Amino acid sequence: MSEGLYESVLTEALRRELTGQRLVPHTADVEDVEASQVLASFVSDAVLRSLLAARPEERVSLANHVLASLGAGDVVEPGPQQLLALRRPIAPGVWSLDTRPQTPLSQPALLTNAHGEPSMGTEIAAELDSADSVDLLCAFVKWSGLRVLKEPLLRLKQRGGRLRVLTTTYIGATERQALDRLIDDLGAEVRINYQTTSTRLHAKAWLFNRRSDFHTAYIGSSNLSRAALLDGLEWNVRLAAGSTPSLFAKFRATFDSYWADDTFEPYDPVQDRDRLDDALATARGTSGSGLEVLSGLDVRPYPHQAEILQRLDVERTVHDRHRNLVVAATGTGKTVVAALDYRRLGDRTLLFVAHRREILEQSRAMYRAVLGDASFGELYVGGARPERWRHVFASVQSLAAYGVANIPATHFDVVVLDESHHMEAASYRRLLTHLEPQELLALTATPERADGVDIAQEFFGGHVCAELRLWDALASDLLCPFHYFGVADGTDLSRLGWRRGDYDVTGLSNLFTGDDARVRLVVRSLVDKVADVATMRALGFCVSKAHAAFMAQRFIDLGIPARAVDADTSPEERRLALQLLRDRRINVLFAVDLFNEGLDLPEVDTLLLLRPTASATVFLQQLGRGLRRTEDKAVLTVLDFVGQQRQEYRFDVRYSALTGSRRRELVDQVGAGFPYLPAGSQIVLDRVTQQQVLDQLRAQLRMTRRQRAADVRQVGSTSLSAYLHTANAELADVYGSHHSWTELVRAAGLPWPAPAPAEAPLLRRIGAFLHVDDTERVAAYGALLDGDADPYDELSTRRQRYARMLFFCLWPDRGGFGSYQAGLTHLRSHPAVCEELRQVLALGLANAAHVAHPLIGDVTMATHAHYRREELLAALDWASLTRSARGNVTGVAWAQASRTDALMVNLRKSERDFSPTTMYRDYALSERLFHWESQNATSTSSAAGQRYLHHERLNTMVLLFVRDAPTNDLGTAPFLLLGPVRHVEHHGDRPVAITWELDRAIPPDVLLTARAVAS
Repeated sequence: MSEGLYESVLTEALRRELTGQRLVPHTADVEDVEASQVLASFVSDAVLRSLLAARPEERVSLANHVLASLGAGDVVEPGPQQLLALRRPIAPGVWSLDTRPQTPLSQPALLTNAHGEPSMGTEIAAELDSADSVDLLCAFVKWSGLRVLKEPLLRLKQRGGRLRVLTTTYIGATERQALDRLIDDLGAEVRINYQTTSTRLHAKAWLFNRRSDFHTAYIGSSNLSRAALLDGLEWNVRLAAGSTPSLFAKFRATFDSYWADDTFEPYDPVQDRDRLDDALATARGTSGSGLEVLSGLDVRPYPHQAEILQRLDVERTVHDRHRNLVVAATGTGKTVVAALDYRRLGDRTLLFVAHRREILEQSRAMYRAVLGDASFGELYVGGARPERWRHVFASVQSLAAYGVANIPATHFDVVVLDESHHMEAASYRRLLTHLEPQELLALTATPERADGVDIAQEFFGGHVCAELRLWDALASDLLCPFHYFGVADGTDLSRLGWRRGDYDVTGLSNLFTGDDARVRLVVRSLVDKVADVATMRALGFCVSKAHAAFMAQRFIDLGIPARAVDADTSPEERRLALQLLRDRRINVLFAVDLFNEGLDLPEVDTLLLLRPTASATVFLQQLGRGLRRTEDKAVLTVLDFVGQQRQEYRFDVRYSALTGSRRRELVDQVGAGFPYLPAGSQIVLDRVTQQQVLDQLRAQLRMTRRQRAADVRQVGSTSLSAYLHTANAELADVYGSHHSWTELVRAAGLPWPAPAPAEAPLLRRIGAFLHVDDTERVAAYGALLDGDADPYDELSTRRQRYARMLFFCLWPDRGGFGSYQAGLTHLRSHPAVCEELRQVLALGLANAAHVAHPLIGDVTMATHAHYRREELLAALDWASLTRSARGNVTGVAWAQASRTDALMVNLRKSERDFSPTTMYRDYALSERLFHWESQNATSTSSAAGQRYLHHERLNTMVLLFVRDAPTNDLGTAPFLLLGPVRHVEHHGDRPVAITWELDRAIPPDVLLTARAVAS
């Protein structure tokens, strides 16, 4: 047995003993027979227990017994003795004795600068003397703190140690001279976050790396200042790698991710000192320069904006749609998206249309900043008229006065309509019907206008290119956090009428205005959840005019000033009511069907949801009325009064909109109290509401096939896509538990191809094609389903590879066929299976979220497309008629035929829960850098290790595939091919930690989940 295998066996044995797992011969984890024999013969339970319980000298004896049994030449020397210090040669015959920290390197501690305990400054200085490299993360750096540590930092530099420092311009506290000295005198590498719009970095932490693996870290409140290091009221936890290895893994992953993040920019004292001085002055509020930064390199999209840009690329490239609507709330940077999109399209004629001069001026300034061109664009508003008519920022009023018909239809290559929900329907229609740009982009805060016109339905065929999800906006700190309380009100709605997917309005109104019991509950809940009802600004959403008037009068009777408004309320009365609410002369405004301009008041801090809302769109519109940020609003309070609902009512629609989770995930989220919400937000359901929501979610998940078939019959279509849209169903509803669309359509009694012999196994495999999302593969698979397709032997080499990919998706274990043609012939003899596959392939392409780029060469895969394991193994010629695709169950595969290493990464190793032990092994450092760890047995000298480290010299390819977790709600999850990677650096052995560089940037949505830290 190899030395590496012995080490793995011993490690596994010790792990099991520590975790209470009994060791037995031939365990499932250890497939190697020789390894099992070692476990049984030499590392028995008794020996391990003795090793753990014995005195130090007995442990030495027992350890030597095991080593001798294994035939190892080395022995453990008697002892132990405590290592107190290290000495280093600094000159011939001259030695330096390193200062030893007061806290042992193997033990954690809490340091508070208290009397009788070492100060942070002295401990940090002592830690520096024995460190081989140091990472420091702090909000600000001052000379008073740096000079305390100058000498040990200088010694670190002199012995070749690396010092990395991350800091910010937060509140202008950093001193430039301190950073200059850190770099010039002490050899540090410094990166600075210049962002002044947020103060997201508050961490203060040191990491001391040692080649001995006795790493230590300090995490707490101390920045690099004298007070923090010596006498301030500071708390810092000292960690030791031996006792908390998972925390060190997370520390390194987080720091390396920050280090690679573009928002932390390298600082050069010569080139960047003026910029830093200006940034610090601005942060201190003392800057008066007012200079406008005009550099395209300085304007980068936030993650949510990058996702919108990605969706635009997909719509144009994959779906050939060039008239696109983007929906995003005010303040989320829609204009930045438009400007970055224009920069990506290249210099073309541009018409940017808005309804106010201020918006046009601000938008032109943004385009100038993004493009780095201070003269870009002409205004056409008021008295300003364009001269060149190449890049025009025009008001809709000016264009109407000029006459849109007077502009040649194809004059402008790119047309952008901003805040389009403010435009009159007639003017909007004239623009859209006359102009014929190459690209049209409409931006809106909401597609539903105040006059009832739905822009998406009216002008874009109901299609929205991209919509900024509530979850993403909150996570990006763009909206006010919310505290949502689900309150059971005891109202029985189960007997009310149900029409067109919602409750009967008249019945609801009569029920809610029938007595005062519900009103009293609403008021009690307000008093309980709102600090001061007399100072709140609340909106209450009601079911009818009668309900709104009823609630307003009852609140007035109870001493809470209130008013009611609806669609029939005059604009003047509406404006007056909003002003009264703004001035706190009333505290509640009860409304009916007013979500946009009719209730535009950012100061609203409380929402009362007084009617059940089946529509996720309406629910989000209601919520959006309170999510606008203001200086004095810390949080939005939402009280949702939940009655006993009908079976048809969909809680999953509401809570999916709130959390971004699918129905199956929601069951866990509701039961656990929604633990993964963005910072600052909460969802709290009372006991009754929580149980009602859980019961309904579980009932939907338990819907029988007969009930689902009745659902299909009611929709009345054999189109899978139409059913999913009309019934608001998920793919898991159809394909869960290996079921199929064919079974549902037949059970519903709708026309469908007749069954063929041995059809059931094929139907169970159709779910293996739900991920296919690139154009070439969809076309290739579709062609192979045709009855008159060419025989396998007559296909091109590329089409043969696609045929093998399809074959192994259907039969990972080869299906008992002697040839690929035999399998394809068998498939084509099942018309129902082929018809369902065609629909599934079309649906997968329609839902494609990324633009796929084919790999160079004969490998029939594309970057940013999804693949199942058996499919990618077939594409790499790893699987064949003599080698089952089920033969690979590891995270790596070496395909000799294509000279390719496939690295298949699960970003979350634990499928259900947060696992700090495994989450920080494989992660994205940036959009082009990825940290990956090999298998534990892989060494740098092994064949695999040599290929990883020297793939360019060996002329082999390394492909990186990732997925969030091994399974999803459809079963086995597919991998996303990020693309070919190149070795950048590595460290460690068994496993080897490698940093890979990607040819193509990781898609923004994948980067959010692949990173070790939030962006």
